[in-house]
Amino acid sequence: MKNYIVIDDTRCKACYLCVNECPRKLIKVSNKTNKLGDRIVEFDDKDGACLGCAMCATRCPDMAITEVHRG
Repeated sequence: MKNYIVIDDTRCKACYLCVNECPRKLIKVSNKTNKLGDRIVEFDDKDGACLGCAMCATRCPDMAITEVHRG
């Protein structure tokens, strides 16, 4: 089974670095906002296309993204 990511909405500062980092473009700007009113990101992987590479988590300066191991 593949790994996947979880985004902590309370830590996302809407820098969007992860959006550009995802090779499958599965992280998108959402309509939800953080406490500053900035639109945060969401993980959109309805088809299970995530590679589990965690490049987004590595790139996130606020450690708002964690990789979850399935199994």
